[in-house]
Amino acid sequence: MDDETTLIELTMLQGLWSAEQYVLLSDQTNRLIEFTDGVLEVLPMPTRYHQAISRFLFLLLLPVVQRIGGTVFYAPLRLQIRPGKYREPDLLALLNSDDPRNQDAFWLGADLVIEIDSPDDPHRDTDVKRLDYAEAGIPEYWIVNPANDTVTVLQLQDDRYIEHGIFHRGKTATSWLLSDLAVPVTAVFDVR
Repeated sequence: MDDETTLIELTMLQGLWSAEQYVLLSDQTNRLIEFTDGVLEVLPMPTRYHQAISRFLFLLLLPVVQRIGGTVFYAPLRLQIRPGKYREPDLLALLNSDDPRNQDAFWLGADLVIEIDSPDDPHRDTDVKRLDYAEAGIPEYWIVNPANDTVTVLQLQDDRYIEHGIFHRGKTATSWLLSDLAVPVTAVFDVR
């Protein structure tokens, strides 16, 4: 079976997938796949630059979170927004590594999520996932945008995000949740 046939077969099933089938499928592929109410969304493979930014942020975030007893993971790792909806953020953090939301098949929540904006669909990270992560009750959401060299830090207030800050080159991005986290924005986008 070639890739075109596989794509046609997957497309014909859109809207009919179960969460269990999604988990099984995403366990058997090397692609990032997100899931909403029976519909699969196969995400593009990250670029080398995307991965370099992710690695840089992971290495900055990890010691800060570990100092307070937390843990940080990177994609691929499923995050359940609600039953029937799963995302695969670039980075996820829990402030307590024993938090029961940290599970093997998928996480049931996170304290901080970071997405590196993809050029194929910037609306997905800036608008759609902003609503998704608010729905999941995630206290802090970072949107890293290589197209305009900004890091947007959002803080959950009630059931929606407010801006903690939009940080540009020459500035230091700070966290509302982690007072020790300081991210030099220029270094984020100059990483290779």
